[in-house]
Amino acid sequence: MLTVRDYAEVNPVFARPGEPVAAPRNQMPDAGLLPETAYQLVHDESMLDGNARLNLATFVGTWMDDYADRLYAEAFDKNAIDKDEYPQTAAMEQYCWRMLADLWHAPNPANSIGTSTTGSSEACMLGGLALKRRWRQRREAAGLPTDRPNLVMSSGVQVCWEKFCNYWDVEARQVPISLDHKVLDGSDLEKYCDENTIGVVAIMGVTYTGMYEPVDQIAAALDRIQLQTGLDIPIHVDGASGAMIAPFCQPDLLWDFRLPRVASINTSGHKYGLVYPGLGWVVWRDQSLLPDDLIFRVSYLGGDMPTFALNFSRPGAQILLQYYMFLRLGRAGYTRVQQGSLDVAHYLAQSIASLGPFDLWNDGSDIPVFAWYIKPDAGRSWTLYDVSDRLRMRGWQVPAYPMPDSLQELTVQRIVVRNGVSMDLADRLIADLSAAVAYLDSVGAPTGPGANPAGRKSFHH
Repeated sequence: MLTVRDYAEVNPVFARPGEPVAAPRNQMPDAGLLPETAYQLVHDESMLDGNARLNLATFVGTWMDDYADRLYAEAFDKNAIDKDEYPQTAAMEQYCWRMLADLWHAPNPANSIGTSTTGSSEACMLGGLALKRRWRQRREAAGLPTDRPNLVMSSGVQVCWEKFCNYWDVEARQVPISLDHKVLDGSDLEKYCDENTIGVVAIMGVTYTGMYEPVDQIAAALDRIQLQTGLDIPIHVDGASGAMIAPFCQPDLLWDFRLPRVASINTSGHKYGLVYPGLGWVVWRDQSLLPDDLIFRVSYLGGDMPTFALNFSRPGAQILLQYYMFLRLGRAGYTRVQQGSLDVAHYLAQSIASLGPFDLWNDGSDIPVFAWYIKPDAGRSWTLYDVSDRLRMRGWQVPAYPMPDSLQELTVQRIVVRNGVSMDLADRLIADLSAAVAYLDSVGAPTGPGANPAGRKSFHH
């Protein structure tokens, strides 16, 4: 059995006179190394990580231009929470969420309110907290119990929503997806909503497959529920990916603040916002939808500062990068970049469908993400896990995983096309995938340790 050595040995080629020849891995060394040697050890070990540009599993941005890199380096030391010391970073944060409020058609962006976060997971939890607090305030004002809140979502939600419900004692009511209802589409919604429902989560870009949930249909279903029951249930749109695709490439799609029932929207700056990790955003339609008692006003480093966040100190550099990207690209530039990713995704999807053994779950026409599965009648003895392993030998990271509980017997493979995944790379991937299929067809099902995918964990992100 392989084990990690307790010491990292210093290669004699770059060791310096008088330095230790080994550094402990699991305790702090008594004596330090020269910076050149410490750098070389860390650099060499990190080479074992995958190539980020070939990682087609992640939604997170892996490339920015040289000017962005310069800004990043200039702002490494800025703490975003210290708004008194770094007032211009705070101002740029406000510029960004107001731009997003305008992009998402808030009725009056100047009356909206928003904040940056460390990513969409934190942004989702802040949106959920605001839903719960408003629901609780309404119930308390009416003299009704507040001990059984629930949140309605599809079974294909990103794991952060399960965390939110677990951490804040909210019942997660998951509407199962199926072959007939691949996303939450408003069907049977009345079976899951009641007086204790704090809101409904609609996803613009399901993590498993990349598909949009039709927010307008969900809103229409909630309108019908209100007519029948009097329940006025708001929507939070988890736009981690799609909120930075739809405004540019599907501008007529109704999913944002044009729908009065949409109370809040989040997105990831570090996904299709085109910024390095980690940065997220959440915006409320207007200030009344963010309860004031959730906002802390603290004296910090000489200034009075309002804050609504789960984290406190965090990097400010990504805020500068987001503002840079908004200025650098504008609407026209974002449209070109996102449409380019959609074109690559559509090309890849159609190419994979033409290989023979695979059926598409979706074709990447919502966000540039799509999934596929082996045709039930394909007659193959190998699995998508085997395909994933073969592609990894060529450096590609293309995950295979089971669908959510209601469809767990179905295994899919998924590709995320990000800025930087070019048509040339797409051609190379298709060639490698074709070779993998030909090889697996020639040898049949792999045997030996690790060949059986049973027990592999579900892929969430």
